[in-house]
Amino acid sequence: MDLGLKGRRALVMGASAGLGFAIASELVREGARVAICSRSEERIRAAAANMGAALGVAADLSKPGASQSVVEQVRQALGGVDILVVNTGGPPKGGILELSDAQWQEGFQSLWMGAVEGIRAAVPAMKEQRWGRIILVTSSSAREPMSGLTISSGLRAGLMGLTKIVSNEVAEHGITLNAVLPGYHATERLKQLGVPEDRITSQIPARRLGRPEELGALVTFLASEQAAYITGQSIVADGGVTRGF
Repeated sequence: MDLGLKGRRALVMGASAGLGFAIASELVREGARVAICSRSEERIRAAAANMGAALGVAADLSKPGASQSVVEQVRQALGGVDILVVNTGGPPKGGILELSDAQWQEGFQSLWMGAVEGIRAAVPAMKEQRWGRIILVTSSSAREPMSGLTISSGLRAGLMGLTKIVSNEVAEHGITLNAVLPGYHATERLKQLGVPEDRITSQIPARRLGRPEELGALVTFLASEQAAYITGQSIVADGGVTRGF
């Protein structure tokens, strides 16, 4: 299937490894001109070279204004941003009494304001050209909160509401906005959480972890011409773990 992405200009945030890397790599394979960003300049340059991305930008998305700055840099370098994939690293584990104000503030900036800033920076040009795709990579914890992931579960749930309300604002301009909610995937982030793989997979109906490239394929489809009528949705990809509708 030709997804109609050849020559489209895409920015994937948080893409030096893991799910972001898989998403960006899939977009490259579909012929998009892809820019990627992450905190480490060394890692993002290596990742860009590895996948064949057009540009790698070092940016700390936990800092105010960073998402907007990245969108503007990529727009200047590529001539525009047709596809924006907002993906940020997970905040630290901890219960409500264990997490500091600073950790909450950093999580809010990274997970919430990073998305808001990126959307606000990308939408005006998308409206002018009457075409755009915005995908927020959040977590299945947004729908079913996970014990210990207090910051992530709290803030990512709000992104589902943001997805719905903003998608309604921009739909008439040919812009779609969707969220994908990955469950357990085989990434470094999962290793950092310190949960044994067999304990996790025993709770997943599919009896395995998700492969990053599977999520990459989902996001790439949502960025395609064929997905033009899909907007305002929060799509879970977790092997069947989520129990709600």
